[in-house]
Amino acid sequence: MVFSSLLFLFRFLPIVLVLYFAVPRKARNLILLLVSLFFYAWGEPVYVVLMAVSIVSSWLGGLAVDALRERGNERGAKWALILASGVGLALLGVFKYTDFVLDITSRVIGRQISPLGLALPIGISFYTFQTISYVADVYRGTAAVQKNIISYGAYVTMFPQLIAGPIVQYKTIDRQLRSRQESVEQFAEGVNRFIIGLGKKVLLANNAGVLWDTVRRMQGPIPALTAWLGLAAFTFQIYFDFSGYSDMAIGLGEMFGFRFLENFRYPYLSASVTEFWRRWHISLGTWFREYVYIPLGGNRAGLAKQIRNILVVWLLTGIWHGANFNFVIWGLYYGVILLAEKMVFARLLKRLPAWAKHLYTMFFVMIGWYIFSYNEIGSGMGYFLSLFGAGGLADRGSIYLLYNFAVLLIALILGSTELPARAGRALLARTEDSDWLCIALRGIFYAAVFIFSVAWLVDASFNPFLYFRF
Repeated sequence: MVFSSLLFLFRFLPIVLVLYFAVPRKARNLILLLVSLFFYAWGEPVYVVLMAVSIVSSWLGGLAVDALRERGNERGAKWALILASGVGLALLGVFKYTDFVLDITSRVIGRQISPLGLALPIGISFYTFQTISYVADVYRGTAAVQKNIISYGAYVTMFPQLIAGPIVQYKTIDRQLRSRQESVEQFAEGVNRFIIGLGKKVLLANNAGVLWDTVRRMQGPIPALTAWLGLAAFTFQIYFDFSGYSDMAIGLGEMFGFRFLENFRYPYLSASVTEFWRRWHISLGTWFREYVYIPLGGNRAGLAKQIRNILVVWLLTGIWHGANFNFVIWGLYYGVILLAEKMVFARLLKRLPAWAKHLYTMFFVMIGWYIFSYNEIGSGMGYFLSLFGAGGLADRGSIYLLYNFAVLLIALILGSTELPARAGRALLARTEDSDWLCIALRGIFYAAVFIFSVAWLVDASFNPFLYFRF
């Protein structure tokens, strides 16, 4: 188990910040590497070895690719890329997918094969994709080779985004690893962003999870209103959980002088499923587009191959999230919808009013989250039927839940829109004009979010992030 939230907030992070700013600039990447390895080893000391293998193999792969390309040996450089990427993919495959493959094999041959039961190293999907993108970018010439293994190791292991992303491509922070200038202003921005992310996770996602767990534990067919309330709660829980973590990672990065790219842009405001995936988990979508879809030919090789490429990308996207059939179905579900939007419904969607497009999008996104939430599809079939009235439309329990969680639901809806950010920008503009009342209000707001979040954490027995398991 990784650091508890309170241990991280009040011991690990303050000590790391003191160490980081106490040493000369040239030593700061080394500090980041050491504290990140310690952070990871706290919960999984054995799996630090896997991370070290990934770091060394991809770093050596990058050096080999660069050296071979300088000599004009393109074939050798390509094989170096394949070998370096293969090491990372092999480790990911063994620890994440072995039991899944054994289960499929058992079903095919009709004989039970005992699973290995290997624990999944936390964050392996994220840092494996980062190492692969580094070697690929060196091969393409879009990133300079990193000859300093300490700086490269700091990139792969950087604790702010190590556990659950976002997936940071090396080329986006290459210059920052080599030379960055930390500032008080950037540090303050980072603290504010971190607090917002903490509030999203603790005050919004966790409480949405309470409603989802309450509904999911109900036995037998349940009224449609209850079922949709529960699914809406999960829809908001996974958004505020993951976007909250991304905000905290971006904020922590700013504290240490880094600028990570945004990972979410209000996905629940989308007017199509295609737009939703341009706004949700942007770093993952970018990765698959640059390193799978385009190398396969993208949309340049005819309609049949374009359809194949989209389905391959979404099959892999589903499998990346987990080694269960529901993730395979989830990925293909989106592949089919995106193909339908692109080739059949594009003109129709343009003609619909904004509210209808939004309703359409959220319906299919929420059904997608239903598929995502049940590792065993059969066990969730009763819930699926309840969504469409198998247990009636509503009862007193539905009204009770709606009444009890009304304030939370309103906060979740507003929090997923641009309104809070717009209000914050307006307040920030006032503070720049030395409006002391606005400055005080901003300070009170951030302090309140932090204090309430910490109070919630003190009272909570467990505070998991949903994306830790990917």
